[in-house]
Amino acid sequence: MKSFRKYNGAIIPDIPPDMLINYNEAEIKSFMKNSNALFARWESDFDCKEITDFWFLINDTPMNLEDYDSRIRNQIRKGLKECIVEPITSNQLISYGYDVYFSVFNKYKTYLKAKTKDQFIEEIISTASNWEYWGVFYKKRLIGYSKVMVVDDYAEYRSIKLHPHFLKNLPSEALIYTMNYNYLNKRKFRYVNNGARSISHQTNFPLFLIRKFKFRRAYCKLNIIYSSKLSVFVKLFFPFRRLFKLFNFGLFRQLNILLKQELIRRSFN
Repeated sequence: MKSFRKYNGAIIPDIPPDMLINYNEAEIKSFMKNSNALFARWESDFDCKEITDFWFLINDTPMNLEDYDSRIRNQIRKGLKECIVEPITSNQLISYGYDVYFSVFNKYKTYLKAKTKDQFIEEIISTASNWEYWGVFYKKRLIGYSKVMVVDDYAEYRSIKLHPHFLKNLPSEALIYTMNYNYLNKRKFRYVNNGARSISHQTNFPLFLIRKFKFRRAYCKLNIIYSSKLSVFVKLFFPFRRLFKLFNFGLFRQLNILLKQELIRRSFN
């Protein structure tokens, strides 16, 4: 099933969110079983006019440097002066990227465990040829990177990691401006996507993209199919979701994320 990939025990789309999932429920359940997945999650009605509880953060407006207000323009210029942003190879990311990844991951408040270096390398090796990589360098040291999945005239910023010790050098401003200019201005892509609403951990990065780089929420519908065992589990514990929020640690944290996701799904009923 090329439309899906396995991620953290679930199967999720591996195609642009505006493309339709052309499988019925029985086919998706069969793929879940073969993948040993707990649930399947996908979106529909992408970029609908209605405000919903699920969305992707996208940018479909090409902008030149002079189009930004003076404060943001100065920050971008400072970032480009202090940092070098350029395409890198997968081998460069394998050699120098893990320190950046691990430093960023330690700042997350999440139940997930950091990848080992071997897992980090294997993930890069196993990715398809339609991936592009960007590096951010400060004094020749890799301090940030982005992994971008490219499908025709669509780019998904699937992973952006910036070493927390160098944020004062404005690598975020330099990286996002450079990538947006490359994909939207030079290559004239339809849109770039920074991913779906985060449920597993809190981050200020979406607000940063909206305020500084004119990203917007593309609202859509969230669809979920659970395995038979997990379906019973969700139905049993969902009425007690407010109580479980008082115990947001260990397995309770995973449970709270699952029930929050279910709450979003039910908002479309």
